[in-house]
Amino acid sequence: MEVMIESSRIIKPSYEWGDCSPPLTTKCIPLSVFDNVTFSCHMAVIYAYHPPNPPNSAIRRGLERVLSIYREWAGRLGKNSKGENVILLNDGGVRLVEASVEGRLDPAMQLKQSPALLNLHPSLKGGEELVQVQLTRFGCGSLVVGFTAHHLVADGHATSNFLVAWGKACRGVGLGQPPMYDRSVFVPRDPPRVEYDHNRIEYLNKKLINPYDPANANVPAENIVVLKVHFPTKFLSDLKSLASSLLGGNKKYSTFESLVAHLWLCKMKARGLGGEETTHVRISVNGRTKLNPLISNNYFGNLVLWAFPKSKVKDLLGEQLPYTTEVIHDAVSKLNRDYFQSFIDYANTKLKDYSSNNLVPSAGLLNSVIGPNLEVHSWLGFPFYSLDFGCGSPHTFMPSYFPTEGSIFVLPSLIGDGSIDVFIPIYKEHVERFMQNCYVL
Repeated sequence: MEVMIESSRIIKPSYEWGDCSPPLTTKCIPLSVFDNVTFSCHMAVIYAYHPPNPPNSAIRRGLERVLSIYREWAGRLGKNSKGENVILLNDGGVRLVEASVEGRLDPAMQLKQSPALLNLHPSLKGGEELVQVQLTRFGCGSLVVGFTAHHLVADGHATSNFLVAWGKACRGVGLGQPPMYDRSVFVPRDPPRVEYDHNRIEYLNKKLINPYDPANANVPAENIVVLKVHFPTKFLSDLKSLASSLLGGNKKYSTFESLVAHLWLCKMKARGLGGEETTHVRISVNGRTKLNPLISNNYFGNLVLWAFPKSKVKDLLGEQLPYTTEVIHDAVSKLNRDYFQSFIDYANTKLKDYSSNNLVPSAGLLNSVIGPNLEVHSWLGFPFYSLDFGCGSPHTFMPSYFPTEGSIFVLPSLIGDGSIDVFIPIYKEHVERFMQNCYVL
Protein backbone atom coordinates (compact mmCIF):
# COMPACT_ATOMS: atom_id res chain seq x y z
CA MET A 1 0.00 0.00 0.00
CA GLU A 2 1.76 3.13 -1.24
CA VAL A 3 0.45 6.27 0.49
CA MET A 4 1.13 9.53 -1.35
CA ILE A 5 1.10 12.71 0.76
CA GLU A 6 -0.72 15.47 -1.12
CA SER A 7 -0.49 18.27 1.48
CA SER A 8 0.29 19.01 5.11
CA ARG A 9 -0.88 22.18 6.82
CA ILE A 10 -1.94 23.72 10.11
CA ILE A 11 -5.67 24.13 10.83
CA LYS A 12 -6.64 26.77 13.40
CA PRO A 13 -9.90 27.35 15.26
CA SER A 14 -12.56 29.36 13.44
CA TYR A 15 -14.68 31.67 15.58
CA GLU A 16 -17.10 32.71 12.85
CA TRP A 17 -19.57 30.18 14.27
CA GLY A 18 -20.14 32.19 17.47
CA ASP A 19 -21.25 35.69 18.32
CA CYS A 20 -18.19 36.67 20.34
CA SER A 21 -14.77 37.91 19.35
CA PRO A 22 -11.85 35.47 19.20
CA PRO A 23 -10.43 34.85 22.70
CA LEU A 24 -7.00 35.89 23.88
CA THR A 25 -4.17 33.63 22.80
CA THR A 26 -1.95 34.36 25.82
CA LYS A 27 -3.90 32.29 28.37
CA CYS A 28 -2.55 29.02 29.70
CA ILE A 29 -4.13 26.19 31.70
CA PRO A 30 -1.98 24.27 34.22
CA LEU A 31 -2.16 20.52 33.79
CA SER A 32 -4.12 18.84 36.57
CA VAL A 33 -2.70 16.23 38.93
CA PHE A 34 -4.34 13.59 36.71
CA ASP A 35 -2.88 15.06 33.51
CA ASN A 36 0.63 15.07 34.96
CA VAL A 37 0.53 11.42 36.03
CA THR A 38 -0.64 9.90 32.74
CA PHE A 39 1.16 8.77 29.57
CA SER A 40 3.18 11.55 27.95
CA CYS A 41 2.79 10.48 24.34
CA HIS A 42 0.52 10.59 21.31
CA MET A 43 -2.02 7.83 20.85
CA ALA A 44 -3.38 6.99 17.39
CA VAL A 45 -6.63 5.48 16.14
CA ILE A 46 -7.80 4.54 12.65
CA TYR A 47 -11.27 5.04 11.14
CA ALA A 48 -12.46 3.86 7.72
CA TYR A 49 -15.60 4.91 5.80
CA HIS A 50 -17.31 3.54 2.71
CA PRO A 51 -18.14 5.93 -0.13
CA PRO A 52 -19.86 8.27 -0.58
CA ASN A 53 -18.35 10.47 2.10
CA PRO A 54 -17.85 14.24 2.52
CA PRO A 55 -14.99 16.03 0.76
CA ASN A 56 -11.90 16.92 2.73
CA SER A 57 -12.95 20.59 2.73
CA ALA A 58 -16.12 19.79 4.69
CA ILE A 59 -14.17 17.73 7.24
CA ARG A 60 -11.62 20.54 7.58
CA ARG A 61 -14.33 23.18 8.17
CA GLY A 62 -15.87 20.98 10.84
CA LEU A 63 -12.47 20.65 12.49
CA GLU A 64 -12.01 24.42 12.48
CA ARG A 65 -15.41 24.83 14.11
CA VAL A 66 -14.98 22.23 16.84
CA LEU A 67 -11.51 23.56 17.73
CA SER A 68 -13.14 26.84 18.74
CA ILE A 69 -14.86 24.86 21.52
CA TYR A 70 -12.00 22.46 22.32
CA ARG A 71 -9.20 25.04 22.24
CA GLU A 72 -6.77 22.85 24.20
CA TRP A 73 -6.22 20.64 21.16
CA ALA A 74 -5.17 23.70 19.12
CA GLY A 75 -2.71 24.78 21.81
CA ARG A 76 0.77 23.71 22.79
CA LEU A 77 2.39 22.14 25.83
CA GLY A 78 4.72 24.37 27.79
CA LYS A 79 5.51 25.79 31.24
CA ASN A 80 4.29 28.87 33.07
CA SER A 81 6.30 31.31 35.18
CA LYS A 82 6.09 28.90 38.15
CA GLY A 83 7.62 26.08 36.11
CA GLU A 84 4.32 24.15 36.04
CA ASN A 85 3.32 22.08 33.03
CA VAL A 86 0.60 23.93 31.14
CA ILE A 87 -1.40 23.98 27.93
CA LEU A 88 -0.80 27.23 26.09
CA LEU A 89 -4.10 28.34 24.53
CA ASN A 90 -2.29 30.07 21.68
CA ASP A 91 -4.46 28.69 18.84
CA GLY A 92 -1.31 27.30 17.26
CA GLY A 93 -3.53 24.80 15.46
CA VAL A 94 -3.57 21.11 14.63
CA ARG A 95 -1.90 19.38 11.69
CA LEU A 96 -4.03 18.16 8.80
CA VAL A 97 -2.42 15.85 6.25
CA GLU A 98 -4.19 14.92 3.00
CA ALA A 99 -3.04 11.75 1.28
CA SER A 100 -4.13 9.26 -1.36
CA VAL A 101 -3.77 5.63 -2.37
CA GLU A 102 -4.40 4.60 -5.98
CA GLY A 103 -5.83 1.17 -5.24
CA ARG A 104 -9.05 0.02 -3.63
CA LEU A 105 -9.43 -0.29 0.13
CA ASP A 106 -9.70 -3.92 1.20
CA PRO A 107 -10.20 -3.71 4.99
CA ALA A 108 -9.34 -7.38 5.46
CA MET A 109 -5.92 -6.85 3.89
CA GLN A 110 -4.87 -3.22 4.16
CA LEU A 111 -6.30 -2.45 7.61
CA LYS A 112 -4.94 -5.47 9.42
CA GLN A 113 -2.62 -4.85 12.35
CA SER A 114 0.77 -4.29 10.74
CA PRO A 115 3.39 -1.53 10.38
CA ALA A 116 1.50 -0.38 7.23
CA LEU A 117 -1.04 1.30 9.54
CA LEU A 118 1.65 3.80 10.55
CA ASN A 119 1.41 5.29 7.05
CA LEU A 120 -2.25 6.19 7.64
CA HIS A 121 -1.64 8.79 10.33
CA PRO A 122 1.08 11.38 11.07
CA SER A 123 4.09 10.36 13.10
CA LEU A 124 3.60 9.90 16.84
CA LYS A 125 6.98 11.47 17.55
CA GLY A 126 8.50 14.88 17.10
CA GLY A 127 5.48 17.06 16.31
CA GLU A 128 4.47 19.95 18.56
CA GLU A 129 0.82 19.75 17.52
CA LEU A 130 -1.38 18.12 20.15
CA VAL A 131 -3.75 16.69 17.53
CA GLN A 132 -2.83 15.44 14.08
CA VAL A 133 -5.25 14.21 11.41
CA GLN A 134 -4.58 12.39 8.16
CA LEU A 135 -7.29 11.99 5.53
CA THR A 136 -6.32 9.22 3.11
CA ARG A 137 -8.49 8.81 -0.01
CA PHE A 138 -8.47 5.48 -1.86
CA GLY A 139 -9.15 5.00 -5.54
CA CYS A 140 -12.50 3.34 -4.77
CA GLY A 141 -13.73 6.42 -2.90
CA SER A 142 -13.15 5.01 0.59
CA LEU A 143 -11.83 7.34 3.27
CA VAL A 144 -9.44 6.44 6.08
CA VAL A 145 -9.04 8.93 8.93
CA GLY A 146 -5.92 8.61 11.06
CA PHE A 147 -6.22 10.58 14.30
CA THR A 148 -3.47 11.16 16.88
CA ALA A 149 -3.88 13.03 20.16
CA HIS A 150 -1.53 13.78 23.04
CA HIS A 151 -2.57 11.88 26.16
CA LEU A 152 -1.47 14.64 28.57
CA VAL A 153 -4.37 16.76 27.29
CA ALA A 154 -7.24 14.28 27.55
CA ASP A 155 -8.05 10.66 28.35
CA GLY A 156 -10.00 8.28 26.11
CA HIS A 157 -13.36 9.33 27.53
CA ALA A 158 -12.76 13.02 26.81
CA THR A 159 -11.16 12.37 23.42
CA SER A 160 -14.11 10.28 22.25
CA ASN A 161 -16.48 13.12 23.24
CA PHE A 162 -14.38 15.48 21.13
CA LEU A 163 -14.54 13.16 18.13
CA VAL A 164 -18.35 12.95 18.37
CA ALA A 165 -18.50 16.76 18.48
CA TRP A 166 -16.23 16.97 15.41
CA GLY A 167 -18.68 14.82 13.47
CA LYS A 168 -21.58 17.03 14.54
CA ALA A 169 -19.66 20.13 13.45
CA CYS A 170 -19.14 18.57 10.02
CA ARG A 171 -22.87 17.84 9.76
CA GLY A 172 -23.78 21.38 10.79
CA VAL A 173 -25.80 20.33 13.84
CA GLY A 174 -25.61 21.49 17.43
CA LEU A 175 -22.58 20.24 19.33
CA GLY A 176 -24.64 19.37 22.41
CA GLN A 177 -23.56 20.06 25.98
CA PRO A 178 -20.27 21.98 26.00
CA PRO A 179 -17.21 20.39 27.58
CA MET A 180 -16.32 21.18 31.19
CA TYR A 181 -12.73 22.40 31.45
CA ASP A 182 -12.25 23.44 35.07
CA ARG A 183 -9.13 21.63 36.26
CA SER A 184 -9.19 23.57 39.54
CA VAL A 185 -11.81 21.22 41.01
CA PHE A 186 -9.12 18.76 42.13
CA VAL A 187 -8.29 20.46 45.43
CA PRO A 188 -6.80 18.79 48.52
CA ARG A 189 -8.71 18.39 51.75
CA ASP A 190 -7.92 20.62 54.71
CA PRO A 191 -5.91 19.12 56.21
CA PRO A 192 -4.80 16.74 53.43
CA ARG A 193 -4.88 13.02 54.19
CA VAL A 194 -2.57 10.81 52.14
CA GLU A 195 -3.85 7.35 52.98
CA TYR A 196 -2.13 5.27 50.28
CA ASP A 197 1.45 4.78 49.10
CA HIS A 198 1.15 6.80 45.90
CA ASN A 199 4.90 7.24 45.46
CA ARG A 200 5.12 3.48 44.91
CA ILE A 201 2.08 3.20 42.65
CA GLU A 202 1.39 6.26 40.48
CA TYR A 203 4.96 7.58 40.93
CA LEU A 204 8.23 5.71 41.21
CA ASN A 205 11.78 6.72 42.07
CA LYS A 206 13.64 6.33 38.80
CA LYS A 207 16.87 5.55 40.68
CA LEU A 208 15.25 2.38 42.00
CA ILE A 209 14.05 1.14 38.62
CA ASN A 210 16.11 -1.83 37.45
CA PRO A 211 17.32 -1.06 33.90
CA TYR A 212 17.79 -4.79 33.30
CA ASP A 213 14.20 -5.67 34.19
CA PRO A 214 12.37 -7.23 31.19
CA ALA A 215 9.75 -4.50 31.55
CA ASN A 216 12.38 -1.96 30.48
CA ALA A 217 13.85 -3.97 27.60
CA ASN A 218 13.35 -3.22 23.94
CA VAL A 219 12.28 -6.05 21.67
CA PRO A 220 12.39 -5.84 17.85
CA ALA A 221 8.88 -5.20 16.57
CA GLU A 222 9.28 -7.92 13.94
CA ASN A 223 9.25 -10.50 16.77
CA ILE A 224 5.75 -9.39 17.79
CA VAL A 225 2.42 -9.75 16.00
CA VAL A 226 -0.81 -8.00 16.94
CA LEU A 227 -3.77 -10.37 17.06
CA LYS A 228 -7.36 -9.24 16.69
CA VAL A 229 -9.57 -11.64 18.64
CA HIS A 230 -13.38 -11.48 18.51
CA PHE A 231 -15.35 -12.66 21.54
CA PRO A 232 -19.03 -13.37 20.73
CA THR A 233 -21.76 -12.50 23.22
CA LYS A 234 -22.47 -16.18 24.01
CA PHE A 235 -18.83 -16.81 24.94
CA LEU A 236 -18.76 -13.65 27.08
CA SER A 237 -21.94 -14.70 28.87
CA ASP A 238 -20.56 -18.17 29.58
CA LEU A 239 -17.28 -16.65 30.73
CA LYS A 240 -19.08 -14.35 33.16
CA SER A 241 -21.13 -17.25 34.55
CA LEU A 242 -18.03 -19.39 35.02
CA ALA A 243 -16.20 -16.57 36.80
CA SER A 244 -18.97 -16.41 39.41
CA SER A 245 -19.58 -20.16 39.58
CA LEU A 246 -17.74 -20.79 42.83
CA LEU A 247 -19.05 -17.77 44.71
CA GLY A 248 -22.42 -19.16 45.71
CA GLY A 249 -24.19 -16.37 43.89
CA ASN A 250 -23.00 -13.75 46.39
CA LYS A 251 -21.02 -11.81 43.79
CA LYS A 252 -21.62 -11.07 40.16
CA TYR A 253 -18.56 -10.04 38.25
CA SER A 254 -18.74 -7.79 35.21
CA THR A 255 -18.13 -8.94 31.66
CA PHE A 256 -15.01 -6.78 31.57
CA GLU A 257 -13.56 -8.27 34.77
CA SER A 258 -14.26 -11.80 33.56
CA LEU A 259 -12.72 -11.18 30.15
CA VAL A 260 -9.57 -9.54 31.54
CA ALA A 261 -9.15 -12.48 33.93
CA HIS A 262 -9.48 -14.89 31.00
CA LEU A 263 -6.94 -12.94 28.93
CA TRP A 264 -4.55 -12.80 31.89
CA LEU A 265 -4.66 -16.59 32.21
CA CYS A 266 -4.26 -17.11 28.45
CA LYS A 267 -1.22 -14.85 28.37
CA MET A 268 0.41 -16.62 31.32
CA LYS A 269 -0.10 -19.98 29.63
CA ALA A 270 1.17 -18.68 26.30
CA ARG A 271 4.26 -17.25 27.94
CA GLY A 272 4.93 -20.53 29.72
CA LEU A 273 5.22 -18.82 33.10
CA GLY A 274 4.80 -20.59 36.41
CA GLY A 275 6.20 -21.07 39.88
CA GLU A 276 6.81 -18.18 42.24
CA GLU A 277 6.92 -15.42 39.62
CA THR A 278 4.58 -12.49 40.38
CA THR A 279 2.51 -10.84 37.66
CA HIS A 280 0.16 -7.86 37.68
CA VAL A 281 -2.32 -6.16 35.35
CA ARG A 282 -2.53 -2.38 34.99
CA ILE A 283 -6.22 -1.41 34.57
CA SER A 284 -7.44 2.16 34.15
CA VAL A 285 -10.30 3.33 36.39
CA ASN A 286 -12.39 6.36 35.42
CA GLY A 287 -12.63 8.84 38.31
CA ARG A 288 -15.60 10.83 37.03
CA THR A 289 -17.99 8.78 39.16
CA LYS A 290 -15.62 8.43 42.11
CA LEU A 291 -15.27 11.98 43.43
CA ASN A 292 -17.70 13.94 45.61
CA PRO A 293 -19.26 15.90 44.08
CA LEU A 294 -19.29 13.83 40.92
CA ILE A 295 -17.43 15.18 37.90
CA SER A 296 -19.42 15.73 34.72
CA ASN A 297 -19.09 13.14 31.97
CA ASN A 298 -18.28 16.12 29.76
CA TYR A 299 -15.15 16.93 31.76
CA PHE A 300 -12.33 17.47 29.26
CA GLY A 301 -8.98 16.29 30.51
CA ASN A 302 -7.55 13.22 32.22
CA LEU A 303 -9.35 11.71 35.19
CA VAL A 304 -7.96 8.19 35.43
CA LEU A 305 -5.94 6.21 37.95
CA TRP A 306 -4.94 2.57 37.76
CA ALA A 307 -5.68 -0.62 39.63
CA PHE A 308 -2.87 -3.18 39.86
CA PRO A 309 -4.31 -6.63 40.60
CA LYS A 310 -1.39 -8.97 41.19
CA SER A 311 -0.76 -12.60 42.03
CA LYS A 312 1.80 -15.32 41.81
CA VAL A 313 1.53 -17.12 38.49
CA LYS A 314 1.16 -20.50 40.18
CA ASP A 315 -1.91 -19.23 42.05
CA LEU A 316 -3.54 -17.91 38.89
CA LEU A 317 -2.98 -21.13 37.00
CA GLY A 318 -3.89 -23.31 39.96
CA GLU A 319 -7.15 -21.58 40.88
CA GLN A 320 -8.13 -20.57 37.35
CA LEU A 321 -10.90 -18.12 36.34
CA PRO A 322 -13.00 -17.55 39.52
CA TYR A 323 -9.89 -16.76 41.59
CA THR A 324 -8.34 -14.57 38.89
CA THR A 325 -11.56 -12.58 38.41
CA GLU A 326 -11.85 -12.01 42.15
CA VAL A 327 -8.27 -10.69 42.27
CA ILE A 328 -9.15 -8.20 39.54
CA HIS A 329 -12.50 -7.22 41.07
CA ASP A 330 -10.99 -6.58 44.50
CA ALA A 331 -8.17 -4.42 43.12
CA VAL A 332 -10.50 -2.32 40.97
CA SER A 333 -12.95 -1.88 43.86
CA LYS A 334 -10.22 -0.36 46.03
CA LEU A 335 -10.00 2.63 43.69
CA ASN A 336 -12.94 4.34 45.35
CA ARG A 337 -13.66 7.94 46.31
CA ASP A 338 -11.19 7.81 49.23
CA TYR A 339 -8.40 6.57 46.97
CA PHE A 340 -8.91 9.27 44.33
CA GLN A 341 -9.10 11.99 46.99
CA SER A 342 -5.98 10.63 48.67
CA PHE A 343 -4.14 10.92 45.35
CA ILE A 344 -5.34 14.52 44.94
CA ASP A 345 -4.05 15.32 48.44
CA TYR A 346 -0.73 13.61 47.71
CA ALA A 347 -0.17 15.23 44.32
CA ASN A 348 -1.00 18.72 45.62
CA THR A 349 1.10 18.51 48.79
CA LYS A 350 3.52 15.63 49.29
CA LEU A 351 4.50 15.32 45.64
CA LYS A 352 5.69 18.92 45.55
CA ASP A 353 8.06 18.10 48.40
CA TYR A 354 9.40 15.03 46.57
CA SER A 355 9.35 16.34 43.01
CA SER A 356 13.08 16.97 43.10
CA ASN A 357 13.70 13.44 44.35
CA ASN A 358 13.77 11.73 40.93
CA LEU A 359 10.10 10.71 40.96
CA VAL A 360 8.57 9.83 37.60
CA PRO A 361 5.04 8.72 36.70
CA SER A 362 4.84 4.94 36.50
CA ALA A 363 2.80 5.44 33.31
CA GLY A 364 5.94 6.77 31.65
CA LEU A 365 7.69 3.40 31.79
CA LEU A 366 5.89 1.97 28.77
CA ASN A 367 8.28 0.11 26.46
CA SER A 368 8.10 -2.54 23.79
CA VAL A 369 7.60 -5.31 26.35
CA ILE A 370 5.75 -5.33 29.68
CA GLY A 371 6.03 -9.04 30.57
CA PRO A 372 5.41 -10.78 32.87
CA ASN A 373 2.74 -8.12 33.36
CA LEU A 374 -0.20 -6.84 31.32
CA GLU A 375 -1.63 -3.42 30.62
CA VAL A 376 -5.29 -3.21 29.61
CA HIS A 377 -6.69 -0.22 27.70
CA SER A 378 -10.47 -0.48 27.82
CA TRP A 379 -12.48 1.59 25.33
CA LEU A 380 -15.75 -0.08 26.30
CA GLY A 381 -18.46 2.53 26.80
CA PHE A 382 -16.65 5.26 24.85
CA PRO A 383 -18.55 6.64 21.81
CA PHE A 384 -15.64 6.27 19.40
CA TYR A 385 -17.93 4.65 16.82
CA SER A 386 -20.17 7.73 16.74
CA LEU A 387 -17.76 9.83 14.64
CA ASP A 388 -20.16 10.57 11.77
CA PHE A 389 -19.01 13.12 9.21
CA GLY A 390 -22.34 12.90 7.39
CA CYS A 391 -21.85 9.48 5.81
CA GLY A 392 -22.82 7.34 8.78
CA SER A 393 -20.72 5.35 11.21
CA PRO A 394 -17.31 3.96 10.21
CA HIS A 395 -17.05 0.37 9.00
CA THR A 396 -13.70 0.02 10.77
CA PHE A 397 -12.32 1.47 13.99
CA MET A 398 -9.20 0.30 15.79
CA PRO A 399 -5.99 1.41 17.45
CA SER A 400 -3.01 1.97 15.25
CA TYR A 401 -0.15 -0.55 15.16
CA PHE A 402 1.24 -0.67 18.69
CA PRO A 403 3.58 -3.68 19.10
CA THR A 404 4.04 -3.58 22.88
CA GLU A 405 3.90 -7.17 24.11
CA GLY A 406 1.64 -7.29 27.16
CA SER A 407 -0.47 -4.30 26.16
CA ILE A 408 -4.12 -5.10 25.37
CA PHE A 409 -6.85 -2.94 23.79
CA VAL A 410 -10.48 -3.89 24.49
CA LEU A 411 -13.16 -2.43 22.18
CA PRO A 412 -16.87 -2.99 21.61
CA SER A 413 -17.37 -4.76 18.31
CA LEU A 414 -18.81 -2.76 15.41
CA ILE A 415 -21.41 -5.50 15.04
CA GLY A 416 -23.24 -3.75 17.87
CA ASP A 417 -24.56 -6.91 19.55
CA GLY A 418 -22.49 -6.65 22.73
CA SER A 419 -19.58 -8.71 21.41
CA ILE A 420 -16.03 -7.49 22.02
CA ASP A 421 -12.88 -7.18 19.92
CA VAL A 422 -9.49 -7.41 21.59
CA PHE A 423 -6.16 -6.36 20.06
CA ILE A 424 -3.27 -8.28 21.60
CA PRO A 425 0.43 -7.81 20.77
CA ILE A 426 2.15 -11.13 21.36
CA TYR A 427 5.42 -12.87 20.54
CA LYS A 428 5.17 -14.88 17.35
CA GLU A 429 6.26 -18.06 19.10
CA HIS A 430 3.45 -17.65 21.65
CA VAL A 431 0.57 -17.26 19.18
CA GLU A 432 -0.27 -20.95 18.85
CA ARG A 433 -0.37 -21.54 22.62
CA PHE A 434 -2.47 -18.42 23.14
CA MET A 435 -5.04 -19.40 20.52
CA GLN A 436 -5.25 -22.95 21.93
CA ASN A 437 -6.63 -21.47 25.17
CA CYS A 438 -8.38 -18.35 23.87
CA TYR A 439 -11.82 -19.94 23.32
CA VAL A 440 -11.59 -22.65 25.96
CA LEU A 441 -13.67 -22.18 29.11
